[in-house]
Amino acid sequence: MALTLFHHARVFTPRDTGSGTRGGAAAPLGGPDQAALDSWDRGALLCRDGRILSVGPEDRVREALAARRDPERHAEVDCAGRCMIPGFVDPHTHLCFTRPRETEFLARLEGADYLSILKSGGGILSSVREVRAASEEALAAATEARVRSALRLGTTTIEIKSGYGLSQESELKQLRAIRAVAGRVPARVVPTFLGAHAVPAEYVDRADAYAALVAGDMIPAVAAAGLARFCDVFCEQGVFDPRQTRLILEAARAGGLGCKLHADELHDTGGAAIAAELGAVSADHLLAASDRGLAAMAEAGVVAVLLPATAYSMRKPYARARAMIDMGVPVALASDCNPGSSCTESMPFVFGLAVMQMGLTVAEALTACTFNAACAIGLGDEAGSLTAGKAADFLLLDGETPGIMAFRAGIPPIAAVYRAGVRVWPAEESA
Repeated sequence: MALTLFHHARVFTPRDTGSGTRGGAAAPLGGPDQAALDSWDRGALLCRDGRILSVGPEDRVREALAARRDPERHAEVDCAGRCMIPGFVDPHTHLCFTRPRETEFLARLEGADYLSILKSGGGILSSVREVRAASEEALAAATEARVRSALRLGTTTIEIKSGYGLSQESELKQLRAIRAVAGRVPARVVPTFLGAHAVPAEYVDRADAYAALVAGDMIPAVAAAGLARFCDVFCEQGVFDPRQTRLILEAARAGGLGCKLHADELHDTGGAAIAAELGAVSADHLLAASDRGLAAMAEAGVVAVLLPATAYSMRKPYARARAMIDMGVPVALASDCNPGSSCTESMPFVFGLAVMQMGLTVAEALTACTFNAACAIGLGDEAGSLTAGKAADFLLLDGETPGIMAFRAGIPPIAAVYRAGVRVWPAEESA
């Protein structure tokens, strides 16, 4: 791949250098550090073979280019004064499903609650029925379309969970479909096993037996096939309690999978504290998390992945992002794209909600959508900031600062998306 200089850009990136490590990986940014950015009004980025060689003031980067011991021809791209930021990292999605549950959204707008929708045959279990009936190729095709939509909106790295199979056969089918998508798209795809998303209908009133099945049979099968990097559990009243959650996540650790939690979304079940105790990379949702649980997360360096588009769609309160940052909890943002409660792939929309509705500054929101989000899926060393040695994943925005994404509400200002130094949207014109 040719040496390429991207110049005449307004560069903004989280300042992750010197942030320390957690378990040998880059540590997320919490407290005041979450707002620390490096920026250059006349900046440039030099990359080769998909990796960043140098980034900073344009004159300094050009000096580094001229001083190279192995001079070679290089290409130059004039960014025309646009804002350059790292590619978005979306660390929490449920993209592998058949179709969205739009009728349920309309029913909620008319006053129906989740339990009444569930009793009528809707909710997660309706998506489970459809996924179980779908072919692996149909699931892969539907998932690929959503990943490509997210890519056009600036997401260069995306986590995708299973969790609509709830049987060993169907969970493995979902994960194989996700693996197939990873081989077809330019985005980086991180698979997560979420067999403990809900208790399936055939195990009603037998949650212990289903948790044992997930821990004893499903996790070994997933690990043996190398189909997932993480295991997630929905720790919530009426779903999986703390004891069942520990059983599943301890089995996941034994099988070589990292741990994540859907934690304290509706009730304070102690999920935040469990995430800290087990060394999870993230705890997600956290609308009902206690200060004690959040303090444990801050101490352990567990990333809080917040999902404002879900609160928007469900007309629920937003998570206490401002309080979490003030407590030193590293905060990330994600779309939670799923068929029922957050049917959007748009990280620019999530960024705008965080700034306008959750009290984050533009700098904090940028770190939450990039570097901290990368740390929430174990990729802080590879993605999430414009730093020498990392992948050259970045966006050009039609604006002067990242704040344009909150300012121009509803109009994603994505001018170009680059993955590993190659423009992937809009597609490069053929010669």
